[in-house]
Parts: sequence; C-alpha cells; structure tokens
Amino acid sequence: MRSGVMLFLERIFTDVTFVGYQRFQKFIAVFIFLSCIGIAAETLTDFAAGYGDYLRFFEKITLAVFVIEYIGNLYFAPSRTKFIFSFWGLVDLMSILPSLTLMLNVSALRGTKVLRVMRVLRVLRVLKLARQALEMLAGSNGKKRNPLLVNLNIYLITLFAVVMISSSAMYYAEGSQYAPSTISDGQAALDAVAAANGGEAETYVPHDPLTGAPIPDDKHFFDSIPTSMWWCLVTLTTTGYGDLYPVTLLGRIIAVFTMFAGLILFSILMNLVGRTIMILLFGEAVDETQKADTPGDSLSVQAQIHPLSTALVLMERQNLVTADQAARIVILPPGEIRAAMEQLAGK
Repeated sequence: MRSGVMLFLERIFTDVTFVGYQRFQKFIAVFIFLSCIGIAAETLTDFAAGYGDYLRFFEKITLAVFVIEYIGNLYFAPSRTKFIFSFWGLVDLMSILPSLTLMLNVSALRGTKVLRVMRVLRVLRVLKLARQALEMLAGSNGKKRNPLLVNLNIYLITLFAVVMISSSAMYYAEGSQYAPSTISDGQAALDAVAAANGGEAETYVPHDPLTGAPIPDDKHFFDSIPTSMWWCLVTLTTTGYGDLYPVTLLGRIIAVFTMFAGLILFSILMNLVGRTIMILLFGEAVDETQKADTPGDSLSVQAQIHPLSTALVLMERQNLVTADQAARIVILPPGEIRAAMEQLAGK
C-alpha cells in the first residue's frame, strides 16, 4: 500500500473523485489545446520562418508534459500491458513517439518525412477533452451544473476536435504535396537527375500520391492547417462556398467523412438550441428527462463511466466506509476494489 507522496501521485493519475486529478486533467487540457494551435502554426510558412525557434521551444515543453503524463498513467495503471495497448494508451504513445524520434535525430527515419506526417496524430489528443467533459457531466464532486451549459461545452469540444482532426488530415493528405519544402525537395531531385544525365531539368509538379495525377498550380488550396480549417468549417456547416475543394483521392475521402460529421454535429446543435428555446420560453424542459441535474442524475451518468468509483461514493454516503477507506480502495485494481466493497458491504 502506497503512502505519502506516492499515494498523492497515484490519486492524481487514477482517482477520478480526487480534486487533484480534476485539476491535473484541466492542466493537460490546456496543453492539448495549445499543442494543437502550435501544430497549426507550424504550417504557416511565413510565421514558422519568423517564430520557428519559439515554436520548437514550445513543442519541447508540451512534449515534456505529455511524456510525464504518459509515464504516470503507465506506472500507476492496474495493468500496464492493458494500458499500453488500450485506445487511450496508443493515442498517448503515438502523440509523443514521432516527436521524440525527431529530437533524437534518427537520420534513417528523418529523411523519409514519415515522422513529420505522423506528428499530426497529436491532434487525436483532443478526443481526451471530450472524455474530460463527460466526466464533468457526471458531476463526481456533487455540484449542480446547468445541463445546457455542460452539453454546449461538450458540443464545442467535439466541434474543435473534428475541425482539428479533419483540417490536419486534409493538409497532410493534400496540402503537404505542394508545400514549399516538398516542391524544393522535388525540384532538387529533378535537378540532380538532369545533372547526372547531362540534360535540362524539368519543372517539378506535385502529384496525387494515390492516382499519380498532377496537381495544377491553381489547385493549391490547402497550403496550411488554418486555411484547411476555413474549408472544414464551411463543409461542416454545409455552406459549400466552393472556393476550396480537394483534388486528390485521399483528400476527397477525408471530405466525405467531414461532410457526414457536419450533418451529425448540426443535428446535435439543433437539439441543444431547441431545448434552450423551450426552457427560455416556458421556463422548463420539454420532458422529465431534461430537468436540471440532480445528484441522482449525476451519479447515474457517473455510474456508466466509473461504476466501481460510483459504488464507493454511495457506500461513503451510507457511512459504510470512511473517506480515507474510499481513497485507499479506489486506487486498487478493479478486481481488488470489487472484493473490498463486497467485504465491507457484508459487515
């Protein structure tokens, strides 16, 4: 049984009812948001040229934070093997592994540009913001919250996640094909071939990596992630200005998924807006299921996410366990938690 500092750290990484856990998750959420902004800023050629050193320094800081989080989650996980191969474990690992490899200056991999493309996987961490929002919806600390504000918060987090993932995927699938570095590298390769053959070098033209079709100069739309964000928002809202559109096969596939995501998000938003209007006009929810959160409603949501922790909260309310006993039990592996609760409930 851990005690002192190790117990405190273990609760920060594992105990969802601990205030330190909630504050640490908010701290991580800030860095997830800032890291996504940094990824987008890196694709702005002029901005990156002027502030590249600051972006690289900030990347090292965010990388250090994510590495510490990953090591903590791995060390305090009940089953480290299961955590490594779990969805969130893989997301955490893939968000730090490419950047770590680039910093180690592995020349055999650095020149392939594969790792630079894989760095976009860091935006998948925005999905963890949605999980944190669900935990807030559960209201594990017993505070009453406005359900409309909570739902709107979850919606905005989901919207940000979709925009970041879709925009980044579109840039790396299509925009990176005609990025200045790609064109200069391609032209250098053609010049080298021409010099070896004693002929005149051709002008490099970016091509669709899947079909091999050339991408004309007037179709270089997605030259940065912020530009792709504009296209993504226009697509998600089904506005369809037509000023930006993908011309590669992979880009069009990403566009199809973005369109479907837009329809889903739009239906969710209309549901939230409709409920808000009904409450503003009539002062109550449409039906009984839409009333303001109560501790019972909150626990029912919490029970779906963390059933064992919720059972401990209920046992503590019934004075079956003390707060100290609950804190020691909740950090145990699931099987031991269940056995401890059964033993306490049998007393």
